[in-house]
Amino acid sequence: MDVKIPETWSEEKLQDYITREKETSQKWQKSGKWKYLWRVAGKYSNISVIEAESPDELHQIISSLPLFPYMNIKVTSVCKHPNAIRETML
Repeated sequence: MDVKIPETWSEEKLQDYITREKETSQKWQKSGKWKYLWRVAGKYSNISVIEAESPDELHQIISSLPLFPYMNIKVTSVCKHPNAIRETML
């Protein structure tokens, strides 16, 4: 997820969005759906692992983020490799 904040936003508006974004992403992490969240160094970007039951559920999770309208998102579906020795990532 790459975030592109409009340059016209005030600091107050930006802080409001950042606060709500944190609350929403942490809600999904606590639910167990958002498994991992990594910052991309030097960018306002992240790489996430979200475990959704369907494309609709994935869209529900991602589109619930306050900054969703300002994100470029690339989705890649993955599944466990048959040669993997671990059940979960990391």
